[in-house]
Amino acid sequence: MVGIPTAAPRHVPDMARLSDADLVVHARMGDEKAIRVLVQRHNRRLFRSARAIVRDDAEAEDIVQATYVHAFTHLDAFRDEAQLSTWLTRIALNEALGRIRRRQRNVGLVEVDMTAESGRGALLQFPTPFSVDDPEAEFSRAEARRLLERAVDRLPDEFRVIFVLRDVEGMSTEEAASYLGIKPATAKTRLHRARKMMRIAIEKQLVGAFSSLFPFDGARCVAMADRVVERLRIAR
Repeated sequence: MVGIPTAAPRHVPDMARLSDADLVVHARMGDEKAIRVLVQRHNRRLFRSARAIVRDDAEAEDIVQATYVHAFTHLDAFRDEAQLSTWLTRIALNEALGRIRRRQRNVGLVEVDMTAESGRGALLQFPTPFSVDDPEAEFSRAEARRLLERAVDRLPDEFRVIFVLRDVEGMSTEEAASYLGIKPATAKTRLHRARKMMRIAIEKQLVGAFSSLFPFDGARCVAMADRVVERLRIAR
């Protein structure tokens, strides 16, 4: 007896292993798994960038959500030759700057105009001499992070933004300058002054690492993906 032929099982790609470019292809077809992966992949950069401008966790998170909703409903405007992270960050920064301008017309920050993409800079790293499983060490790192975040928040606007983009997010000077629409030389000057201010404020108490500032991971990261997908469902 000849068996009835069956269709070959459809190959389901492992979304987490796909590049941003491949995920965008799936996202354009409304694939929610691809959207979730992209959201979780870029949450931290967008949150840090937005928070550097608005200095408020809740508003920064709202900006991140608005960024994703705008991006995923306007994917036809995304040029495939550009990097998705660049496009998303531009949207987030413009949204944050727009909110600041609406609150205070003369904020002193310019509209973001990114036309070039360059290499990434290195994060400033500080020693962490404790075991990850040591509760006291975890408490110390949390306290240090809060200390650093307060110090960052107290920086003047133009110094705080370049500091976060350059030393927290790890962009190169040229890349950060292009995000902010300023000359690299100006970015270097502001960064030097920002570092000096930070060093004076926390030099004797620093025990953490800039790479742990303003975390956006775990359940919080997943929740953002849930909210974005839900908003996109409503928008359809």
